[in-house]
Amino acid sequence: MLGKKLVTAQKRGETRALCLGLGMVACSMMMYFFIGITIVPFYTKSVWTTETVCKVLKANIRDKVSCPSSKGSEDEETFPYPCLQVWVNLTASGQEVMLYQTEDTLERNPKCSYVPDKLENSKEVKARIETIASNFKKYKTFPCYYDPGGTQTNVILSRLYPSRGLLFAFLWPTLMFTGGCLIIVLVKISQYVSVLSAWQ
Repeated sequence: MLGKKLVTAQKRGETRALCLGLGMVACSMMMYFFIGITIVPFYTKSVWTTETVCKVLKANIRDKVSCPSSKGSEDEETFPYPCLQVWVNLTASGQEVMLYQTEDTLERNPKCSYVPDKLENSKEVKARIETIASNFKKYKTFPCYYDPGGTQTNVILSRLYPSRGLLFAFLWPTLMFTGGCLIIVLVKISQYVSVLSAWQ
């Protein structure tokens, strides 16, 4: 009687462990799919892949411009902000090009190097842009990214999805997938050992 209860409990534990392993594998596959349709296309579409050194030539704040608060809608609300333009000397080619914060900045407003998020306090936006401009004038040399193929003549300060960030995004689903497979393998080994012991 006690032996039957132990066998039943063991089978229930193995079933739960097997369900846990399969669930972890399924969740990791969903995470792979989500990363594949969201982050990977942005990473592969970016042409600013090569890192070099940029030297600031001038950083000017021009008159206020209007920028849409959101993308993709026809009735876009716009908010004015000072337009910061940063021109740098590209070490790789020696050209004078315009610097943008990220790939998204160029798409939102190609006239300005920095596009702030919509803030109700216009003074805060102005102060932030002035701080950024002073930092560029203070630290004249810094790493930046350019297009080695020459499709884009401008440069960006940082990539939205760098290689390290992409690897970090794939790290968690990979760990979950490995853990799920390990649980499944251990359950199968346990079942095999149990059958072998009963046969002997």
